[in-house]
Amino acid sequence: MLTRYMGAAMRISTYEIMSDGTYYGEIPGFQGVYANADTLEGCREELQEVLEGWIMIGLRMGHSLPVVNGIDLAIKEDAA
Repeated sequence: MLTRYMGAAMRISTYEIMSDGTYYGEIPGFQGVYANADTLEGCREELQEVLEGWIMIGLRMGHSLPVVNGIDLAIKEDAA
């Protein structure tokens, strides 16, 4: 499920070329998840690494994570 979630998030990522020729990428709805690199591929790779860390910290801290393409990583407790 985590792989599908990350893939769905990366598919909505946006990129732009900055005035200095580097690439900037972010994922709309994922506050603080952004990257900057010399190449588009490098920017994608860095963005994916940032996303992975963001998800891990968010889950550890109990934060609500955005639902992406119907994929919800919220931990649901079983009713007794």
